[in-house]
Amino acid sequence: MRGTGKADVFVMLAHPVGHAKSPGMFNEKFEQKGLDSLMVPLSCRPEDFDTFWAGITAAENIRGVIISVPYKVAVFHKCAAAHDRAARVQSANSVRRQADGTWYADNFDGVGFIDGLKAGGHQIADKRILQVGAGGAGASLTYCLAEEGAAEIRLTDIDKDRAEKLASLVRKTFPKCRIEVGEPDPSGMDMAINATPSGLKASDPLPMDVSKLKPEMTVVDIIMEPAETALLKAAKEIGCRIQPGRPMMDFQVEAMSEFFDIERKDRGNG
Repeated sequence: MRGTGKADVFVMLAHPVGHAKSPGMFNEKFEQKGLDSLMVPLSCRPEDFDTFWAGITAAENIRGVIISVPYKVAVFHKCAAAHDRAARVQSANSVRRQADGTWYADNFDGVGFIDGLKAGGHQIADKRILQVGAGGAGASLTYCLAEEGAAEIRLTDIDKDRAEKLASLVRKTFPKCRIEVGEPDPSGMDMAINATPSGLKASDPLPMDVSKLKPEMTVVDIIMEPAETALLKAAKEIGCRIQPGRPMMDFQVEAMSEFFDIERKDRGNG
């Protein structure tokens, strides 16, 4: 039976939260595995975040929280400890309650992205990559691409200062990867990645100059819905290999499940 008084309770936090896929995916997983667990989608106004988080912390049976826009940075700073993946981008997309009641942060955006690319047969090492978007998820992706051996990353963002800061930080950690801040132009690249929300709505502009795409390129979009964004549709018409956003989420769910220890194999951390 699910939802008893002994249930593990998890929260999906975003504002708004209506688009979130994690609660459905996790609750389906709990059902399939016969686990007495549930995930609840919750939202709050940004001005109420501190009050909200105090309540989450006070609710002793909340095992973990998945975090999306706009709270990844705010939640990270509420945590007592963090994995290096989260610490280097100062952003958390998953937190787990520790034995002493404090929170431990991790970030699986880059993990899910890289695992999804590998599963799709896409190579990263020695490739030249355009990445549009240096925000929450984008920062994690940049570090992980460099860590996987990308030869060059052309980083672009509507906030150029943010892109410059991220490029500088990644260079220090992975000096072998050449990182430049430029325009959303895929010319000369092997792979082009959209790590922005542009494409969620049909009226959104294309995140990059698709006229510069070539059939030998791979085009990736982290947006899950629609499954085939306008960018991916344009890339497919040109003859590019494409990678949609769903695999990134699927692999994140697997990594988060282990992080949360949903099967209660080892509760030494909390």
